[in-house]
Amino acid sequence: MSLQTRARLMSKPVLHHPLREPPPAATGTYQNTVPVAVGRPDVEMARVLGTTPFRMALDSSGAGIAHWKHKPLHDVVEPMTHHVIMAYSGAMQRIERRTGRSVAIGTFRPGVVIIIPEGSSSRWDIPKPADIVVLYLPRKTIQRVADQAGGGAPIDLLERTAHPDPITSRLLLSAADVLDGSAALDTLFRQQLTDLLATRLLAAHTGSPTPIGPTTGGLSPTVLRRAIERLRSDSDADVSLAALATDAGLSRFHFCRAFKESTGLSPHAWLRQHRLEQAMNMLRDTDASVVSIAAALGYGSQTAFAAAFRKLTGETPSDWRRRLR
Repeated sequence: MSLQTRARLMSKPVLHHPLREPPPAATGTYQNTVPVAVGRPDVEMARVLGTTPFRMALDSSGAGIAHWKHKPLHDVVEPMTHHVIMAYSGAMQRIERRTGRSVAIGTFRPGVVIIIPEGSSSRWDIPKPADIVVLYLPRKTIQRVADQAGGGAPIDLLERTAHPDPITSRLLLSAADVLDGSAALDTLFRQQLTDLLATRLLAAHTGSPTPIGPTTGGLSPTVLRRAIERLRSDSDADVSLAALATDAGLSRFHFCRAFKESTGLSPHAWLRQHRLEQAMNMLRDTDASVVSIAAALGYGSQTAFAAAFRKLTGETPSDWRRRLR
């Protein structure tokens, strides 16, 4: 080979995929310019994790909460349509997140969170199995909460890799134990927790933190009575947070805070307690089967109802009924 040919070959650039084949030098920042379709977070998470969630409560856009247990991960998470916030439960392990030439190394342990902002893409290296609870948060939701809390400027979340935040972690991990298998309860819980977590993220994970003022009073007796009547309704009344807040003439943000100030319970906790009381009355005072009681209370299955009942009482519905009789 001639010296001219050798020099020409050596001068050709070596091409790397900026995420899947990162160059060894990991310093500075790098903007990925490879065009990639932005996908729904639940779909992209299922693809990259190669499994399905244990529990999930989503709306039609893919916004909501999911509980995942997955194997070690060494892959690129492509851009997603929502912000993705994760809390970890499990053994401590070192993880690595690479975006082009920028590398973040963190330690997965309880009390830390991961934030993947909407539209961003990174390669993840997680060497051991992981147990995570994930919030899929649309930009419009966090902007609405910011506006209702007195903000107004455009909101951009910071990218976080195993960032210490015990408050957000505890709130998100609580979802794994609270999803009940009842459409009404799970929807109300998802909406309520999403707004609560959005409030926390505004205060702790943006470039310009949004101060959230203290609660300034409860609901008026008339408004509280109307909200409770809707929650107690045995019909197909809409018990979503949006419907409750609209009835009260308040934003979702302020309705939740005022309802808890008035009752000592969040709307979801109040409805959960009410459903438990209904279940106990039906088990004690009627001969209806557990299956029919589960259906009457809106649970998707007898198994889901039994699990929710036992979580609150320590007994299955059948055992509770036998003990009382």
